[in-house]
Amino acid sequence: MGQIKIIVEKHIDGYVAYPIGLKGIVVGEGNTYEEALADVKSAIQFHIETFGKDAFIEEDIIETFIAEVVV
Repeated sequence: MGQIKIIVEKHIDGYVAYPIGLKGIVVGEGNTYEEALADVKSAIQFHIETFGKDAFIEEDIIETFIAEVVV
């Protein structure tokens, strides 16, 4: 398995983590950064074991941006 980029968000009640580049919804959570990262890593491994190569978005992601907009 290769490297996968993970977004980790800190919320009032804990952390949420999710990968970039996988199809479907894969999320991890925890009370700490480390717990959320470990949880999402486990979820990613299960997702890839379940869906194989179909788990990945077909094209490479060149860059990832975080933007903020007013709605």
